[in-house]
Amino acid sequence: MSEPWTTDRRRPSLAGRLARLGFTDAGRAERLLLEAERDAGAGIGDDLLDALGGTADPDLALNGLLRVLASADERGAGADLRAALRAEPGTRERVAAVLGVSDALGDHLVRHPEHWRVLRDDGAPGEPERPSAGALRTALLEAVGADPAAEAPVASGAGPETLVALRAAYRARLLSLAGRDLIGVADVAEVAAELADLAAAALEAGLAVARAEVGGHAACRLAVIGMGKCGGRELNYVSDVDVIFVAEACEGEDEDAALRTATRLASAMMRACSASTEEGALWDVDAALRPEGKAGPLVRTLASHRAYYERWAKTWEFQALLKARPVAGDAGLGARYMEAITPIVWQAAEGEGFVQDVQDMRRRVEKDLDRRSGDSERQLKLGPGGLRDVEFAVQLLQLVHGRADDTLRSPNTLDALAELSQGGYVGRDDAAALTSAYRFLRRVEHLIQLHHLRRTHLVPDDDADLRRLGRALGLRTDPVGEFTALWRRHAREVRRIHEKLFYRPLLRAVARLPGEEARLTPEAARTRLEALGYADPAGALRHIEALTSGVSRRAAIQRTLLPVMLGWFADAPDPDAGLLGFRQVSDALGTTPWYLRLLRDEVTVAERMAWVLGSSRYATDLLLRAPEAVALLGTTDGLAPRPLEALRAEMLAAVRRHAEGGGPAEEAVAVVRGLRRRELFRVSVADLLGLAEVEAVGEALTDIAAVTVEAALRAAVSKIEMEAREPLPTRMAVVAMGRFGGHELGYGSDADVMFVHDPCPGADERAAGRAAHAVAEELRRLLALPAPDPPLEIDPNLRPEGRQGPLVRTLASYEAYYRRWSQPWEAQALLRADPVIGDPGLCERFRALIDPIRWPEDGVGDDALRQIRRLKARMESERLPRGVDRRLHIKLGPGGLSDVEWVAQLLQMRHAHDVPALRTTRTLAALEAAAEAGLLDPGDAEVLTDAWCLATRIRGSLMLVRGRASDLLPTDHHRERTAVTRVLGYPGTGDMLEDYRRHARRARAVVDRVFYGAD
Repeated sequence: MSEPWTTDRRRPSLAGRLARLGFTDAGRAERLLLEAERDAGAGIGDDLLDALGGTADPDLALNGLLRVLASADERGAGADLRAALRAEPGTRERVAAVLGVSDALGDHLVRHPEHWRVLRDDGAPGEPERPSAGALRTALLEAVGADPAAEAPVASGAGPETLVALRAAYRARLLSLAGRDLIGVADVAEVAAELADLAAAALEAGLAVARAEVGGHAACRLAVIGMGKCGGRELNYVSDVDVIFVAEACEGEDEDAALRTATRLASAMMRACSASTEEGALWDVDAALRPEGKAGPLVRTLASHRAYYERWAKTWEFQALLKARPVAGDAGLGARYMEAITPIVWQAAEGEGFVQDVQDMRRRVEKDLDRRSGDSERQLKLGPGGLRDVEFAVQLLQLVHGRADDTLRSPNTLDALAELSQGGYVGRDDAAALTSAYRFLRRVEHLIQLHHLRRTHLVPDDDADLRRLGRALGLRTDPVGEFTALWRRHAREVRRIHEKLFYRPLLRAVARLPGEEARLTPEAARTRLEALGYADPAGALRHIEALTSGVSRRAAIQRTLLPVMLGWFADAPDPDAGLLGFRQVSDALGTTPWYLRLLRDEVTVAERMAWVLGSSRYATDLLLRAPEAVALLGTTDGLAPRPLEALRAEMLAAVRRHAEGGGPAEEAVAVVRGLRRRELFRVSVADLLGLAEVEAVGEALTDIAAVTVEAALRAAVSKIEMEAREPLPTRMAVVAMGRFGGHELGYGSDADVMFVHDPCPGADERAAGRAAHAVAEELRRLLALPAPDPPLEIDPNLRPEGRQGPLVRTLASYEAYYRRWSQPWEAQALLRADPVIGDPGLCERFRALIDPIRWPEDGVGDDALRQIRRLKARMESERLPRGVDRRLHIKLGPGGLSDVEWVAQLLQMRHAHDVPALRTTRTLAALEAAAEAGLLDPGDAEVLTDAWCLATRIRGSLMLVRGRASDLLPTDHHRERTAVTRVLGYPGTGDMLEDYRRHARRARAVVDRVFYGAD
């Protein structure tokens, strides 16, 4: 061995050598070495210096070594330690490795320098170094003065000195394990298992201390069941230890008294482990996984445990029980607990709520991943691609398939992953990648916790800490950069596989892919699909097979896409419909070069498509009739409703190319209706994705209907002119009425209209009337022709005299009718009249005609007011379908759409002549204007607005989900009710119904006061 650094002639090269060895502050290190040499009379040799330079943090290692040597010298142990460091390479390596990673274990060695011997490796042959669980139990029981051979060991005392002795002995064993861990003698799985065994030994010693504290402990038997990582033998260096307590009375003892004693024992055991002493604490003992959690008793009998799990436990509690294992206390009672509880776990997995619970758990984790804190990207445990992703996926697969396959029931994550791979439930490559990533992440977690022996899962952001991590993992060229890249790669891989883990093997079950890898059986594939929420697993498998079979490039891309898309379909309200729709669209577009490439390369398109297909029959039908519209899903901008003028220009251009160019009017309108279909798909998708507010949806649907009617009007005029071989002898306009005029159309709304014409100068009025009537009839015929788009029914029944009156009137006829015969309800209907289609001059003259009628100078008189109120009351009693609960009717029920709209219209008829802002056809704008003018309390206006918006959203969602219009809240059909609830973003169907009822009650109270004049 070379000489220590003692001569001045070598000093100039010392700092340089230290820098080459990896010391970051070589000058400080040189000073420390020289001071230590001067004080102790002996230096550090080349071999030891090289060992320090090879550690994760040479500066930390040197500082810790000098402190430990000084402490050892003070206690007379320095000579032995120095001799071992000089002569024993194994000892030298372990001591340096521990001190280069763990400041906390360095502190422990300073307090207990004699503990360096647990790191000793003198090279002599002997027994394996890894201690058995029994050896650890013996060591810690002896540390507290208990007899390991006793049936119920009792410590020599329960005072501070006993607790200090327990902690010192525990940390000595921890030190020994860290020494083997950091030089690679123990791999990460062995380290985690030994840490769990060490925790179990500490719990046993803590229980011995509790027996010394609690009198009468012999009256009961107490078993400690390890849960979580302790139960799974995959504990980390610093962690809470999860437990459940089970107790029973000894023979001849009162059970209630025995339970009270057992509870005192359990509490005292927890304190023995968690109490703070001069040696610190071990860790917290957490019993929150027990039945009823913290609200339940700390200790239960076996019968009580069994009764709870058979009657009340939820799926997540059975998931927690996957890792249950007796770790301390009465071994016989622990074994009986496992015999009783284990079958219940798998019987519970057969329950009818199991599938929904599994889905809820999976979605809860996904949502949790989306709600990350600012530190989420640095979270090893809970961050995207972290340890929890692996553990949760493995446990969920165990719950799904362990019911029928008892080889999958290991409480250990890595063992269970190997079993899942062996059985074909997880792909071999995926399992290998997950195993590698999990080992890496656990190794990093261990290194982070070892530094200060603190419970943390956060990757540091300081370069010095990252350098230590990188070097501890053997990354020496660029420790920070290499570690960061490796960590991110593993996290990305975990996240990628986690997203597909449930779905990828389903393809192998049906696609007959080559290879020797084990595959899911058809039964296992159906089980998994059922657990993911597919109501028809056999049908889903047929769709998967049809999409992925064969050797074509199309099938290969589908095999890449489907594992992810099956998960997205499962997240939608109707996974079966989503998968079926995807197959149908893929069949229609499968040979189109851009389609599968778009889905493969644009994740957003595929994800949005899955949600739309699995949520909305209406949007799916639109897409199936125009599959190329899938391209709209690529960008949010592409889903924004198009401006009215852009739509108008496109549709009228189509009419010019066809009808006005001599082609059939039917062809022109077919093109227009195709454009309408595309725009309806655009709006419905924006609505489903939450990209459009209620008012924006109504405006967009109204604009689409308006330009469709205008284009059909142009085509109809062109056809009539061609047949007559002369220009139309009259000017025409179409007046939008009802929701159409109010710019509040829904997906299933008819287009309420009135037709008005004005003969050209010199034209024969009868001929003009016949021509106008022919145009109106042709417009209605063209829009009613069978076609693949949703119908747009033209309803002219709000015209004067209703169905008994002429379909088309002249402007003069309208004027005469309204002057002589108009009823208050007709004036009210005109509040929503918007003449926007056809001849601009005629539209303006019609508007000038009706404005004084709908906004009378003196408002409405008492007589008219009574008529309006009577009509409203009669509508409430007569127009509701027979047998319908009026509270569930969105339109006509109390607090529904009609209630709100009649309040707005009454205020308009009474005050619009004096308040110009009330002269609008839009309900919400009228309410806002009334509030600003002081005609309506702002709070009341807000109540009415909120109720109207919610009712409109529910009504629209019903049409989107069902593909059929409905004004009734969904209460009977479970799947439809759930789908509407999910589309609206409510956590449960009860929440939606309660929210609507609350809004409707408040709105009706305002209606009674403002419309009916109730006090």
